Amino acid sequence: MVEQLTGPDFITIGVYFAIVLTVGMWSTFRPNRDSTTGYFLAGRTMHWFPVGASIFASNVGAPMFIGLSGTAAASGIACAIYEWHAIFLLIALGWVFVPVYIASGCYTMPEYLKKRFGGVRLRIYLSVVTLILYVLTRISAEIYSGALFMQRLLGWNLFACVGIILAVTAVYTVLGGLAAVIYTDTVQTVILLIGSCMLFITSMIDIGGWSEFVAKYERAASNQTLMDPVKYACGLPRNDSFHIWRDPVNSDLPWTGTVFGLTMLGIWVWCTDQLIVQRCLASKNMTHSKAGTVFAAALKITTFFLFIIPGMISRIFFPDEIACSDPVTCEKVCGNEAGCYNIAYPLLVLRKLPQGFRGLLLAALLAALMSSLTSIFNSAGTMLTLDLWNRFRRQASQAELMVVGRVSVLILIAL
Repeated sequence: MVEQLTGPDFITIGVYFAIVLTVGMWSTFRPNRDSTTGYFLAGRTMHWFPVGASIFASNVGAPMFIGLSGTAAASGIACAIYEWHAIFLLIALGWVFVPVYIASGCYTMPEYLKKRFGGVRLRIYLSVVTLILYVLTRISAEIYSGALFMQRLLGWNLFACVGIILAVTAVYTVLGGLAAVIYTDTVQTVILLIGSCMLFITSMIDIGGWSEFVAKYERAASNQTLMDPVKYACGLPRNDSFHIWRDPVNSDLPWTGTVFGLTMLGIWVWCTDQLIVQRCLASKNMTHSKAGTVFAAALKITTFFLFIIPGMISRIFFPDEIACSDPVTCEKVCGNEAGCYNIAYPLLVLRKLPQGFRGLLLAALLAALMSSLTSIFNSAGTMLTLDLWNRFRRQASQAELMVVGRVSVLILIAL
């Protein structure tokens, strides 16, 4: 991708960083941040709007820009089931799980399991396993995806991009706790929705509307595929590209797996993961907690239009690059012989948006990335402090726990 950002784009990105840091520092100096409840649960004072926005922003990370859009470009709309399935689980979180968590008075999921089933070892085991998963999978995937996107758009060194991302997130996550994370998540959700909506609307206008989009996607293949009878059969989009419920045996996303297997996985992700539950526990009361989950569920509907459709449109506009069918060609286009579907979203941003708006979309990506990272760091720091440190320092003061919470976030950032 040879396109470069221009002056207006960099100004937009600079304004974004200024807004985020301002909101983060403002929330840092608000009252009730000098106790464990204030730092780790935002004083239990959050209203439904920031709670729902933070749940949404914590889930929509950089891998969604890369992975979800790329999957849609490759195989169609079936990946929307992951997003829409979450709607029902978020409702279950608000009406079934959160009332139990709040009644228990717990701060973390390991603490709840200890209260419910007894046994300190269970609490320690779940804390350690969750922290390992956060470091090895979530944090690394978020940082790599976001840094890769920044590298392609800005032309900077990959490690420099990683350093900038971590430095900005560290400032307000360490100082402000969950309140700073939730407030900045709210701002970043607004930026994310505005930027992504602009790309969706612009792309749909250029493509000619929904009917043209459907017709053109079914023929979206590289010229190399169209001219080669051998590759023609496998180079075109799938016949079931516009079907969500796919064959249970011969499809890439069988409906049996998305209904039964995904439900079990989704209950863990949406109803028992510290990352999501902690936002609900920060609500000022049960009503705001439930309303927050409903708001987050409503926002999940938008991902179909903001990420999935743009990924498919990108294949229509740039089939020779996105749908390259030859390993040599793919290597030249994106440096990956296996295929270039993962560059669908950034390529659409670079080539279809005017100056200034490309910077807004990069800001939207950074918003998604930083929201996920700050949420992970804060949740992991909460478990390190309250589930592990508090176990070995039973008489630790509030001040000591606050220091440990901040230091644990710094350690996770360093890792």
